[in-house]
Parts: sequence; structure tokens; C-alpha cells
Amino acid sequence: MKEILREIGMIARALDSISNIEFKEYNLTKGQYLYLVRICENPGIIQEKLAEMIKVDRTTVSRAIKKLELNNFIEKKEDKDNKKVNKLFPTEKGKKVYVFIKRENDYSNTVALKGFSDKETETISNLLQRVRKNVEKDWEFVKKGNKREY
Repeated sequence: MKEILREIGMIARALDSISNIEFKEYNLTKGQYLYLVRICENPGIIQEKLAEMIKVDRTTVSRAIKKLELNNFIEKKEDKDNKKVNKLFPTEKGKKVYVFIKRENDYSNTVALKGFSDKETETISNLLQRVRKNVEKDWEFVKKGNKREY
């Protein structure tokens, strides 16, 4: 069997390293840009939903949120109906940086898909979505404390 996940991992780590270097001037480190992007694209999102989207645990998302809030990229607002729930919103600073992050993401997509036809791009996108959905099932299973049988 081909080492597909190894290839995906190398691509993800390379792009993450590039982003961490390029976003350093904005004081965004260690993948914080992922959280900021999701908050900008989903204003009012709650932490639990954000953790689910990015596929991380609550502690990890909580740390990232704290740093983004400290650096004035996002703000928390209490839900009107449930005071225990905080909704996350980008600040003006966060929205400005999001534009740069989006531009970098579009550029990285262009570089990654250089030489691919539109049909090939659509095919790889569809296949990767299927891979993600397969992995999500195990992620949900293990997240609930279960063990996979190898």
C-alpha cells in the first residue's frame, strides 16, 4: 500500500512551517492562523464547534483562543440566551490579518496544484474529502475514549 498519509503529513507540515514563518510578523504562531481563519469565516462560533472543525481537543483550542484574544485578533462575547456560552468574533485587527492569510492560502493552493488540470484538481479535492470523512469516523470514536482494533 502506498504511504498516502505520509505524503499528506509532509505536505501539511511544509505548508504549516511556511505559514508560521510568514505570519510571524503578525505575531501569529503555531497554527493560530487556522483558528483565526475559522473565526473570521464563522463569526459567533463557539469553542466546541471550532475544536470540531479543526480536529483538536478543547484544551488546545482554549490555549489558541487565549493567545488570539491577548493579541487582540478576536474577542469573546457572551451569548444573550446562555451566559455560560461565549461566542468568538474577529476584531478589526483580526479581519485585516485574515485578508493576508487568505491571500497566502490562495497562493499556496496555486503552487500546490501547479500543472494540474481543473478535472484533476476537482478529483483530488473529492478524494481528499472522502479520506477526511473516513478519518473523522475514527477521530470521533477515539475522542470518546474508545480504542481502535488494528
